[in-house]
Amino acid sequence: MSTPDFSLEEAAMARGLARIAGVDEVGRGPLAGPVTAAAVVLDPGRIPAGLNDSKALSAKRREALYDVIHEMAEVSIAHASVEEIDRLNILRASHLAMERAVAGLKGPVDHLLIDGNMIPRGLTGSSEAVVKGDAKSVSISAASIVAKICRDRIMWDLAQQFPGYGWETNAGYPSKSHKAALQNLGVTPHHRRSFKPVHNILYQE
Repeated sequence: MSTPDFSLEEAAMARGLARIAGVDEVGRGPLAGPVTAAAVVLDPGRIPAGLNDSKALSAKRREALYDVIHEMAEVSIAHASVEEIDRLNILRASHLAMERAVAGLKGPVDHLLIDGNMIPRGLTGSSEAVVKGDAKSVSISAASIVAKICRDRIMWDLAQQFPGYGWETNAGYPSKSHKAALQNLGVTPHHRRSFKPVHNILYQE
């Protein structure tokens, strides 16, 4: 597997775009909890070592990198709520979270590298969509790590309030035990009602 590097950022810098943010989101697939996005502006002279697609890293390694990224880079994290996911749809809500993350950076950026194949419509200005970006760009991989750790912590906290769904380990994703808990314990306020497994339980005949 190739590891991400700084070449997309360097190509943009060569075009005179100095401040570049990597943007990624996590949490499109879960049945519960918010969708979380992060925008990260790396300092070209201080790129944390070991950045990779968050899915390719161990939990311990992600945790360590989360702190290092916060120390060495400019980071903004934002969310779209369960209510917004149900009202808008998951794609639009994840784009909204990305837009909010970019808006939360300390100042304007010259160029955005966005994970995926679409640029959220609220992000005007110079940007490019990068498919499998967290495996190509260190800025995007930094954003993916930060977003994942942040969302996992939110789900861990929610798991303390709503035990039995396994959110501390499944992060709200539709694991077997989570789906069984939905059947047995019912739907919480943190479940996405527009998602089929949840919807079906609410509207069972």
